[in-house]
Amino acid sequence: MKKHLIALCLAGALAACERGGEAPREAPIRVEGERVVLSEPEKADFLKLATVERDQGTTLRITGRLIWNEDLTARVVPQVAGRVQKIAVELGASVKAGQLLATLFSPDFGMAEADARKAQADLTVARKALERQRELHAAGVVSDKDWQQIEAETTRAQADADRARLRLAGLGGSADGTYPLRSPLGGIVVERNLSPGMEYRPEQNGEPLFVVTDPTHLWLRLDAAESDLAALKAGEPFAFTVKQYPGEKFTGRLRHIGDFVDPATRTVPVRGEVNNPERRLKGGMFATAQIELPPTNLLEVPAAAVILIGDRHYVLVEEAPGRYIRRAVRSGRTQDGRIAVLEGLSEGERVVVEGNLHLVKFFKTSGQTPAQEKQ
Repeated sequence: MKKHLIALCLAGALAACERGGEAPREAPIRVEGERVVLSEPEKADFLKLATVERDQGTTLRITGRLIWNEDLTARVVPQVAGRVQKIAVELGASVKAGQLLATLFSPDFGMAEADARKAQADLTVARKALERQRELHAAGVVSDKDWQQIEAETTRAQADADRARLRLAGLGGSADGTYPLRSPLGGIVVERNLSPGMEYRPEQNGEPLFVVTDPTHLWLRLDAAESDLAALKAGEPFAFTVKQYPGEKFTGRLRHIGDFVDPATRTVPVRGEVNNPERRLKGGMFATAQIELPPTNLLEVPAAAVILIGDRHYVLVEEAPGRYIRRAVRSGRTQDGRIAVLEGLSEGERVVVEGNLHLVKFFKTSGQTPAQEKQ
């Protein structure tokens, strides 16, 4: 029995020795400083690479919307409350400057007219009193103090009359309380937001009763990314497309580059002018502007190749099949899915654009920062 136990122990020890003698299996991916190495390079087909190239020029695409040309647009709003009596034009009508659009009955205008008449009457009385007192003052009957008071009252009456007259002139209207709403410029009535009998009050702050514009000249409002600003210049031509006319291109010219960045969207408003002689384009249409950018001397890679780690950007550069070095780069603008690299790469090098995130995580799990790994 004792010999049998000894034999079992020797067999177990021999098996343990044999197992201990096996060579350890190599890790499929290992990190060597700034490099990540695949033990089986032939299995690197899960990675996709791209070559570092010079910028050959590109087309910048920015979405936007066609709007009315505000230099040629009037939003007609009454300055007094009133009830719509008559509508003189239809939607789509062509009007001239000063043409009647609608008539309102306005008690407010009647009150303004009454105030103007009262102020003028008060001024007439004050002037007559001033003339009478002038002679008495010259004769010494009226004291200087009383004379100065009479002059002040006449001056106040004159000011009240001027103010009422100017308000009445600004309102327009007629003696029977009707208020004509006229177009301040010539164009097409593109909006009409009133109906007969409708009550209007200025404090409503609603839509204008009429919008008159020249639809043969439009603006294209674009929202450009901050990175696009260097490529945008006022006066430059551009092309654009709208989905309503597939395959057809229209043209315009950039007129204004905004001076502020929207804090919510991080975009800059850009305005272009568009001629629309046939009126095929309509206000409110969505459009995509295409701005041709000339070639530069910058190196470019697909944007997916650049990875942000902390506050620095890195790429994985192929040194040999299955062997990739992590390299810090200084990036520039991003356009059409490609990013300019200002420092850190050379033309012709190959960088990882798919699968790089899988490899980079091995650096993170090593517990070292990029600076520590360089030491």
